[in-house]
Amino acid sequence: MAIRYPGGRKYTPAEKPAVKSAKKDYSFSNRGKTLEDELDESNAYYLANGIAVIHKKPVPVQIVKVDYPSRSAAVIREAYFKTPSTTDYNGIYHGHHIDFDAKETGVSSSFPLKNIHEHQIEHMRSVTDQGGIAFLIVKFTKTERYFIVPFDLVDRAWKRMMDGGRKSIPVAELEEEAVEFNAGFRPRLDYLGAIAKLGIS
Repeated sequence: MAIRYPGGRKYTPAEKPAVKSAKKDYSFSNRGKTLEDELDESNAYYLANGIAVIHKKPVPVQIVKVDYPSRSAAVIREAYFKTPSTTDYNGIYHGHHIDFDAKETGVSSSFPLKNIHEHQIEHMRSVTDQGGIAFLIVKFTKTERYFIVPFDLVDRAWKRMMDGGRKSIPVAELEEEAVEFNAGFRPRLDYLGAIAKLGIS
């Protein structure tokens, strides 16, 4: 339909400038994967190559309400966590029980302890008391740095916070006492190679 001005001149809408699509960055460090995605890939590699058996723990959920919009589909409308989660991953590596949690932070200078819950601290303490190996894998998303943080360092930092001290672990402390490792290709995160530096073989 043609639109005209009162004098009869045809109305022509102004052309919008072409919007240039943002150029995608396909570089190695910007693949958009979360830490859990990277760990899941790595654990699949370890399992396929007989290196270790490590899995992500399922979260116990109580489903309360389900709708069935069609015969072949179900939609969960309401659900609750049955119990607080402990840590994200556990398994066996060279006869050792491995138990760890994956944490990401956008802060560059320190790891905030608010990312950890008290029941997770208690769980990791119980694991180490039984001779297992507990730790955190921390990813600093802005700087693409990865650290394995042994539980004794996490525990000391937690107790320091509970005593009124700082509420984070500074990067300088991680550089001194944790194990930093880099992302690779196969596996994406060779964190088991890195924990050898903690005296695990």
